[in-house]
Amino acid sequence: MRLTTYLRHPWTTVLARWGRIPGIRTAKVTLAAVLAYVAADLLNTTASPILAPLTAILVVQLTVYQTVAEGLQRVLSVLAGVLVAVGLAAVAGLSWWSLGVVVGVSLVLGQILRLGPHTLEVPISAMLVLAVGGAAAPQAAAGRVYETLIGAAIGIAVNFAIVPPVHVESAGSAVAGLATRLGDFLRPLATQLRAGWSRQDAQDWLTAARGLSASVLQADHSLVRAEQSAVLNPRGAEVRVAQPRLRTALTAIEYCTIVVRTLCREIFDRTFYLPPELEAEAYSPAARLALADVLDVAAAALDGVATVAAGGEPVDVTRARVAELLNELNQRREVLGRLLLVDPHADAAAWQQHGALLTAVDRLRVEIEAAVRPAAQPWRPPSLTKGPRRAARRVVGAAEQTLPLVSRRSRQVVRRMMNVAAEAATDAAAHLANPDPRAPRFPRHSATTSPSVEQAAADAAAAALRAAADSLAEEDAAQPLPRPGSTEPKPGQNRPG
Repeated sequence: MRLTTYLRHPWTTVLARWGRIPGIRTAKVTLAAVLAYVAADLLNTTASPILAPLTAILVVQLTVYQTVAEGLQRVLSVLAGVLVAVGLAAVAGLSWWSLGVVVGVSLVLGQILRLGPHTLEVPISAMLVLAVGGAAAPQAAAGRVYETLIGAAIGIAVNFAIVPPVHVESAGSAVAGLATRLGDFLRPLATQLRAGWSRQDAQDWLTAARGLSASVLQADHSLVRAEQSAVLNPRGAEVRVAQPRLRTALTAIEYCTIVVRTLCREIFDRTFYLPPELEAEAYSPAARLALADVLDVAAAALDGVATVAAGGEPVDVTRARVAELLNELNQRREVLGRLLLVDPHADAAAWQQHGALLTAVDRLRVEIEAAVRPAAQPWRPPSLTKGPRRAARRVVGAAEQTLPLVSRRSRQVVRRMMNVAAEAATDAAAHLANPDPRAPRFPRHSATTSPSVEQAAADAAAAALRAAADSLAEEDAAQPLPRPGSTEPKPGQNRPG
């Protein structure tokens, strides 16, 4: 920021830049480690609760979002390793084969849980618990889990409470630096065009233009980190305001690098396809001067884009200045177009290559204009529940396709059970009507129910079961079982003829 901004609002400016003060993260990590050790010692988790400060040191990251993600993954990896070790410690102690089993199972479990770089933490935790062995293994496992939870919780709390960083200024500096580098590339190119031109010069500038893409990846990484810093951050409003401006500028500058590489390619092609003795005459001196003027104005406009990205001046003033430069760029492009005008019947190759060069200049002007254009809509941090909700929708969709099949099969099973029960009830009624004289008779303790009443009840049960089974059969016949993966028409919907 400018010196005047510090003089007008010193306290606000310091707070805005606090997240970038050298040593602030070191102080937060140190404080988190000390608090984690004190808390674990007071809770008496183990005799030497060194795992709690170790977890706190590893958890504290550059952003609150990364800190929370790091803490959750570390807790999950420790829990998985502890469960594997406790399960094996109850069967065997530490030996070469038990160690191999623990490491293999832990690595597979870490891959299943998608722990990424924390996968190795699973076998480490399991081996430390297995080394204790015997009856002390559950106590050691519980202490390790408690200390991990304490360290993760304190690391997250410290990074959330003490100046949670937003990384807006670093992202703005990266995007502005990319625009400045692109402008610094165009100015020497313009100087070279004014001084003279050759095939070797064209090839050198094309090679240099191909190296501009690496800076785009670095700037994008910085902006992504700023976007992540807005998640779970009470200071996220600063990112929400700056992100549309920075993302718009970065996207347009990325396209500008492609256009500049295309422009250098067109200049090289025009020089390369001419005979060696005519390579210096690929463009007339007047055309080279006009192209150099175009590149100088484009470089000045990119300086304005860098100012907008850095946020050092009022955005409206800078956008107005860029608009004036783009108007001048358009005028100089018209001059260049008149100088490059050739008859396509006389020289078709020159006509095509000059047209591609002018198209690249037009595209460069359009992208610079897009870089300073106001965003169409505000930006909000990505929701933490977006991924789980997407997974839940996939599960629900799969269930909606599977449940009709399951319900139909269940109804068929119920119908078969009812048929069997109805047959049993019918046999019972027939037995009551015509008892077998060879069957042994047992004395009845209660004579309140007569055989005629029992027969009537059996007949009624058989009739009810038969009616229920027939009803299920009629419904299944009216609605045939769909094939897996096919869609069944809803009631009232016409089937395709």
